[in-house]
Amino acid sequence: MELDLSPKLAKKVYGGDGGYYYSWSPMELPMLRHGNIAAAKLALEKNGLALPSYSDSSKVAYVLQGSGVAGIVLPESEEKVIAIKKGDAIALPFGVVTWWYNKEDTELVVLFLGDTSKAHKAGEFTDFFLTGSNGIFTGFSSEFVGRAWDLEENVVKTLVGKQSGKGIVKLLDGFKMPEPKKEHRQGMALNCEEAPLDVDIIKGGRVVVLNTKNLPLVGEVGLGADLVRLDGGAMCSPGFSCDSALQVTYIVRGSGRVQVVGVDGKRVLETTVKGGNLFIVPRFFVVSKIADPEGLEWFSIITTPNPIFTHLAGRTSVWKALSPQVLEASFNVESDVEKQFRSKRTSDEIFFAPPN
Repeated sequence: MELDLSPKLAKKVYGGDGGYYYSWSPMELPMLRHGNIAAAKLALEKNGLALPSYSDSSKVAYVLQGSGVAGIVLPESEEKVIAIKKGDAIALPFGVVTWWYNKEDTELVVLFLGDTSKAHKAGEFTDFFLTGSNGIFTGFSSEFVGRAWDLEENVVKTLVGKQSGKGIVKLLDGFKMPEPKKEHRQGMALNCEEAPLDVDIIKGGRVVVLNTKNLPLVGEVGLGADLVRLDGGAMCSPGFSCDSALQVTYIVRGSGRVQVVGVDGKRVLETTVKGGNLFIVPRFFVVSKIADPEGLEWFSIITTPNPIFTHLAGRTSVWKALSPQVLEASFNVESDVEKQFRSKRTSDEIFFAPPN
């Protein structure tokens, strides 16, 4: 069966005055179901609150725009209230209850990428809201709610029926939400735009890798991630994940060209990507990207907490590790061609690549 790898944009699922929730459908992006991966996006307007909920999937959240506050309750733990801003990555294991709030004029946009191998539906997040018109309270009878929380019937009716919003609501001006605590961020979030760079190439680009060393919670989530920022005209060399991981890529901003090569040397994707696009690279397929003049930035998750990549060009290329004789025989070329091939590109896996 031929896989459709073409990039897709998210579609609106629900929302209102407080903001909207968007997701990518596995019907339109079949690789989501095939790879047991889901992707969604939360956009909150000023005073927008995403009501407390938990999910059937572990996730990595990445703040694409704005700033706000997030409440996170790990199983059998106290609530952590953290300030979040553009560039923050947050690991959300199974069983975590979260809420999200924007008190600023600028829209707060959060991307969610996660593993659905244990979810109700492959390729989709299913969220369970604690409150609201679709909250768990609405499913229980008044008797059960009253006995579980030792409440009078009139109080039960208020709790169950007062909040008519679904998923996202808008709070009144002046409503006081919990203030974030600086110490709560420790071990919960990492700002990828401020973290030490794993790769920094002049006229090339910069890479920050999210793994168990800088954010231990990703070990519980089972996912790694990276933020890559290419300068205009720079290239990310052809490479593949050598530990059987899928790579799910969201284009944060800019634009550029992408090529993916799969089994039997077949080019399975050749396209231009732009901000808002999401696409998936299957296991062991080789991918390369070239930024347009304005540059290209993307955030990816990899379906292993400590990903390992093999690059086919640049200083760390596998070709440079192979013997000259092996290259000559494999390409069926003379030694002078092999020497040009081996010595021509000595930079890292990200480099400025002007057209020939």
